[in-house]
Amino acid sequence: MTGRKTRAADFALGVDIGGTFTDVVVLDRATGRLAAGKVLTDYSDLAGAVVAGVRQLLHDRGIAGAGVKNVVHGTTLVTNALIQRSGDATALIVTSGFRDVLEFGRESRYDIYAIDIEIPKPLVPRAMVFEVNERLDSAGRVVEAPDEGRIREIARDLRRRGVAGAAVCFLHAYRNGAHERRVAEIFAREAPEIVLSLSSDVMPDIREFERASTTVANAYVQPAIRGYLDLLAKRLRSIEIEAPLLLMSSDGGTVSTQAAVRHPIRLVESGPAGGAIAASHIGRGHGLDKVMAYDMGGTTAKICLVDDGRPEHTDYFEFGRVDRFVKGSGLPLNVPALDMIEIGAGGGSIARVDAMERLRIGPDSAGASPGPACYGLGGTSPTVTDADLYLGYLAADSFLGGTMLLDYAAAVRAIENDVARPLGLTATRAAWGIHEVVNDNMARAAKIHCLERGKDAREYTLVAYGGAGPVHAEGIARALDIRSVVYPLRAGVMSAFGFLVAPPSFELLRAIVVPLTSLDYAEVNRIVRGLETEGRALVKTAGIATRDCVVRREFGIRFAGQSFQLSVALPNARLSAGDVDGVRAAFLRQYRKRFHRLNPDVPLEVVNCRVIVSGPTRPIRQARKTVAKAHPKKGYREVYLPERSGFARCPVYDRYALTEGTRIRGPAVIEEVESTVLLGTGAVATVARNGNLVVKR
Repeated sequence: MTGRKTRAADFALGVDIGGTFTDVVVLDRATGRLAAGKVLTDYSDLAGAVVAGVRQLLHDRGIAGAGVKNVVHGTTLVTNALIQRSGDATALIVTSGFRDVLEFGRESRYDIYAIDIEIPKPLVPRAMVFEVNERLDSAGRVVEAPDEGRIREIARDLRRRGVAGAAVCFLHAYRNGAHERRVAEIFAREAPEIVLSLSSDVMPDIREFERASTTVANAYVQPAIRGYLDLLAKRLRSIEIEAPLLLMSSDGGTVSTQAAVRHPIRLVESGPAGGAIAASHIGRGHGLDKVMAYDMGGTTAKICLVDDGRPEHTDYFEFGRVDRFVKGSGLPLNVPALDMIEIGAGGGSIARVDAMERLRIGPDSAGASPGPACYGLGGTSPTVTDADLYLGYLAADSFLGGTMLLDYAAAVRAIENDVARPLGLTATRAAWGIHEVVNDNMARAAKIHCLERGKDAREYTLVAYGGAGPVHAEGIARALDIRSVVYPLRAGVMSAFGFLVAPPSFELLRAIVVPLTSLDYAEVNRIVRGLETEGRALVKTAGIATRDCVVRREFGIRFAGQSFQLSVALPNARLSAGDVDGVRAAFLRQYRKRFHRLNPDVPLEVVNCRVIVSGPTRPIRQARKTVAKAHPKKGYREVYLPERSGFARCPVYDRYALTEGTRIRGPAVIEEVESTVLLGTGAVATVARNGNLVVKR
């Protein structure tokens, strides 16, 4: 690397690969200064785009690679491999008689009235599912030992076929993984090059279909993740970065490459998780109890609810939905993740008129290549970014700080050709329609997300980030009747910043289906201790000393006869009969809060034990960037205002020149390098001490 070098200091690097841009941030922990950069995502060489962005940012800031002490990365590789079906050839090994576990699924239809319903195809075809005679009972006791001759035969067969990975999912392995581990021992001798994923290791929970689907997905992406992480570490070393590489996991923690290679399916929602963690960090800084994290990038938009500083979690979500907005139309993953709603509405989402002459936005995206029409990279379809440029919300000469000039004429042509003329509208009405439809889609999804959880969107403060989030947050807040919005400084790279806030963490689970009043406390304490030991060992691989670990223990509890459970914190490290009444009361409080009703006479059932082991969160003192200017106003430009049904001359401000306490009344546009804030009529923005914009509508 050439260029000016500073002393080797304590720099932390965050890298987020998005659908359109790869974001890079570097934080000087000594001064709190944050620098950021963006490069177009290169799907043909993801690691190359990462290193190119890192090299450029370090060069521009005069930072030596050796000064980088922490690297945290979020990647879309797992998600892309699953959706695009680009993983390696994978097999599934099951208990004899259960070969059709993936085809049977839940034997339910996500649309009971669709005659020609399309069912998502499993990642592993039936021809690659192999049966083994073995059986455990539901308590994990051995009924029939595994047929080792058959296992050796399968191993040799898969080796001849050149299979890269295999998943093992035996019937009751969630209670006892001994038979699955025996398969791994035999494969280690007969076919050591085949990477195995065991359901008792990946997610030992009840529900065989979900467990099999998750384990198969883990095996499907494991070889690709291993190769990618090895390549990325090698390329980072080529620019003198020797710091250990950590990965952002879907549940809002970071894990070592060792843990990521073992459990790559935990990375499936890593990028969006970083943004939600950043939003919760920002909310705590402003003393907010209820935050709605709103992330809109180039491909999708996401919303996550944060209560009392903690984003909501879930154990279940789907990928590869046949119908993107219909639950049950995808393949399930049973892994810990932040609970987010996502729609295909990003800056690169393509606008079109369907056969019924309705305006449709997404879910397909122009991505980074060819990109929106205004990028000038070969795209001809109109996108949300093209509409925002036409409406004056973005400027052709200041996008990405002026480093990427946009083609206004190309945006106009795309909107006129594909939307305005087919609908008989002016280009202005067509562009506003694109902008408004995206806002309406996101607002409706957010409202449903809140209602399903017994929450009122109006009680939350919207924290808007992502490259396109601050442009659309005004419309989202208006549709949801949200009165307060926070626009973080460096909003366009918040997910990468969130990686640096998140602590190393790993979550482990073990199924135990038993009435609460019939718990074997000795057995439960043994399970919890084992999970805690394993969790500490995994977090230790991320550089965290055992003495610095924080442990949270939970039960999954439900009313007897129900299908799903709620997580309830355990009061003590060692459970005893004296804790049962407190656990029951905590469950009833949580159930009433979630569903606003309960029947306390129904007995409770414990479904699983969960242990979350985390490292300490390193405090971040983020200094704001200021520019010495006589006046922060950059000038004026014509901006479309819906209340006037036309364009009006609005002031444009340089965000970096705004000082603490500055108040700006809308309508106005406030620009920074990575994003643009659209301030609506009647809204008042105040610059907080940390540089964030706090807007009251």
